[in-house]
Amino acid sequence: MFRSFKKDASRAQREMIFGPKSNTEERVFILAREHNCRILHHPNKHGISNMWSSLRWSHRLRLKLWMHYRPLCPTETFVTTNVAGVWDPQPRVIKFSRRHQRGSSANGLRRQKRDWVIPPINVPENSRGPFPHMLVRIRSDQDKNDGIRYSITGAGADQPPSGIYNIDPISGNMFVTQPLDREEKASFHLRAHAVDMNGNQVENPVDLYIYVIDMNDNRPEFQNQVYNGSVAEGSKPGSSVMQVTATDSDDSTTANGMVRYRILSQIPETPISNMFTINSETGDIVTVAAGLDREKVSQYTVIVQATDMEGNNNFGLSNTATALICITDINDNPPELTVRTFSGEVPENKVNVVVTNLTVVDKDQPHSPNWNAVYRIVSGDPSGHFTIRTNPITNEGMLTVVKPVDFEMNRAFMLTVVVSNQAHLASGIQSSLQSTAGVTISVQDVNEPPVFPVNPKMIRFEEGVPAGTTLTVFSAQDPDHFIQQTVRYSKLSDPANWLKINRTNGQITTMALLDRESMYVKNNMYEATFLAFDNGSPQASGTGTLQIYLIDVNDNAPVLIPREAQICEHSRPNSKINITASDTDADPNVGPFVFELPTFPASIRRNWTISRLNGDYAQLRLRISYLEAGVYEIPVIVSDSGNPPLSNRSTIRIKVCPCDNNGDCSATGAVAAAGLGTGAIIAILICIIILLILLFVVWMKRREKERQAKPLLIDPEDDVRDNILKYDEEGGGEEDQDYDLSQLQQPESLDHIITKPTGVRRVDERPVVAESQYPVRSNLPHPGDIGDFINDGLRAADNDPTAPPYDSLLVFDYEGSGSTAGSVSSLNSSSSGQQDYDYLNDWGPRFKKLADLYGGGDDD
Repeated sequence: MFRSFKKDASRAQREMIFGPKSNTEERVFILAREHNCRILHHPNKHGISNMWSSLRWSHRLRLKLWMHYRPLCPTETFVTTNVAGVWDPQPRVIKFSRRHQRGSSANGLRRQKRDWVIPPINVPENSRGPFPHMLVRIRSDQDKNDGIRYSITGAGADQPPSGIYNIDPISGNMFVTQPLDREEKASFHLRAHAVDMNGNQVENPVDLYIYVIDMNDNRPEFQNQVYNGSVAEGSKPGSSVMQVTATDSDDSTTANGMVRYRILSQIPETPISNMFTINSETGDIVTVAAGLDREKVSQYTVIVQATDMEGNNNFGLSNTATALICITDINDNPPELTVRTFSGEVPENKVNVVVTNLTVVDKDQPHSPNWNAVYRIVSGDPSGHFTIRTNPITNEGMLTVVKPVDFEMNRAFMLTVVVSNQAHLASGIQSSLQSTAGVTISVQDVNEPPVFPVNPKMIRFEEGVPAGTTLTVFSAQDPDHFIQQTVRYSKLSDPANWLKINRTNGQITTMALLDRESMYVKNNMYEATFLAFDNGSPQASGTGTLQIYLIDVNDNAPVLIPREAQICEHSRPNSKINITASDTDADPNVGPFVFELPTFPASIRRNWTISRLNGDYAQLRLRISYLEAGVYEIPVIVSDSGNPPLSNRSTIRIKVCPCDNNGDCSATGAVAAAGLGTGAIIAILICIIILLILLFVVWMKRREKERQAKPLLIDPEDDVRDNILKYDEEGGGEEDQDYDLSQLQQPESLDHIITKPTGVRRVDERPVVAESQYPVRSNLPHPGDIGDFINDGLRAADNDPTAPPYDSLLVFDYEGSGSTAGSVSSLNSSSSGQQDYDYLNDWGPRFKKLADLYGGGDDD
């Protein structure tokens, strides 16, 4: 068999699977692959079976062999100890480690055998059963005696996930109860125990390691279904584009989890079908051919496949993803002007006018620096009349006038224009000859307005020149040299109306005196504006400003400042007035000023004196020690320094008044200073007093009339009841002296008033507040208002024929306790009931009804 292996298996095949250093045992399985995976069950002369089951084989090597040949074998014929994931028809027996005991024999110390190394238990994932399935048998050397019980502990047995493994406590057979998933848990660590019937440990625990053998049950999964990448156009082969990544949940150390990549398709297949390649292990996509051109293909769609089993298409599981490769733009296309010559026209003296649009074509990506055009004028415009602005939307060049052109100087322009991109051209790309063009611009003649050669024009004149004086000739020129036109003039602005202009030649003359001190002159300058217009079609006009600088002459006399002042009547050291002068002229026709008092009247210099402090100020003070309070007008002569000088007699109004200790005018002094003497003041005071007396008398008369016109509390004409008038001092008359009048008096006690509820007290009751102390009235009757009121009431009561048959109480304000009228108690009925009321007939018509009721008279 080994000899046939040398013939059937090449060195490359051996190294492909096992590496360059494969040993004899590995070659056996390569032969097994060539012979349909059949291996003899019995030992042969080469000892294959013994070699396979020997512990000298590592678990990793056996696992690696199984993973290579398990998918390729049509029948599971390996006779191994569960390494291939096939249930062993004869599960192996795992014994507990021997206890090392030291003993002696007749021959001396006895050598103990080494314990077996317990190999791991391999269980394939996703097994179909049947379950439970026996894995191994746990046996103790003490099981010759009955009563040994076995158990297992650990994750998967009595710990989560529990119930995956169990053991027959009597026979020691260990079972797996369900399919396993390596992606959930790849290995288990259990411990086997042996105890007697009493629970005493008879063996040391044995560690059991169970490995879940991976099966290829998971497809590779891409992290994204669509990947976006980019590469610049014109990139060289080998340029990195992007990376795709897929993961496989299977064991990455085996072929089940080893993913390989490849490109399935490329759309479009331009210029060739395999513009890109992918690294089968890393997933990096790179270019493999030149010819990427964004202007032809801007994006490629590449389908990428990921396959496990190291990319074996027959047995591996696959998945796909889409890679979108965008071809980014580079400036490999220079802009090209559409024509070689452009033309346009522009009117003269116009700015910000677009003369023409320069059109350009660029194949690069629109609205990017590789596409944006930049225009330059390289010749034909030395004065800078034109510029080219780029339209950001159309990329056209707008040739614009930025400086006015003059038809009389240049009738046409020939420009040379160059266009380029905002970004530099890519290396190796040459600029096109079509990026240069010529532009012909014709200038249109228009009727230009007349122009004043000097504007504004300034002239100098002395103020005060007479009317009709010629100042200057302010003329304009017509710039249209090729057209014969006439220029005329008119006045546009003349604030003081001092000037006029000749309509034909522009001569300026005066119509009034020029005054530098006028309100229309600012800083010695007077401005007027004139208009010049031609007879063209349409008519054009221009304006010019004439500035007249007025030279000052001494034509204004100085004026005294201040015009009013105040001084004490008694001469004091501080009784002085500082004065100065104001002159509307300018230097040298102003100060220093000269101040002096006039010689007439003589009292001026006798009472006052003036002294010069400096060129602009002087001091006026009293010459005498006392001057009567009043207002005095003092004339002062002020002269300026002009040539010749001008003088002015100004008057200062001085108030002389009595002053207090501080030198300030007192209040009476201020009045006196206003020009009023003592007699006048007394007269004013007397008039004021008389006026106050008259006002008081008028007020008293008016009050008396109002009191007389005031109606009674109840109008006698409207009152249908008898009235009993109660007074303090009048007696009851001769006929009622024997009556007890205490019933008509106000009660002394206030209890019945205080206990009443609020709001029900009569107005004739005694007030709760303390009594007012009225003055004692005299016994003589007062002929005033009270007497008149009583007489009026008496006459109304006696002369009323419609008196009712009952008395009424006329209520007055409370007037205090006590009465001098005596008692009227005789009005009460006597105990006998025999009372004579005949005297009521003598009391007047208002008591007639009462006399009839009680005296037996007849009713009316």
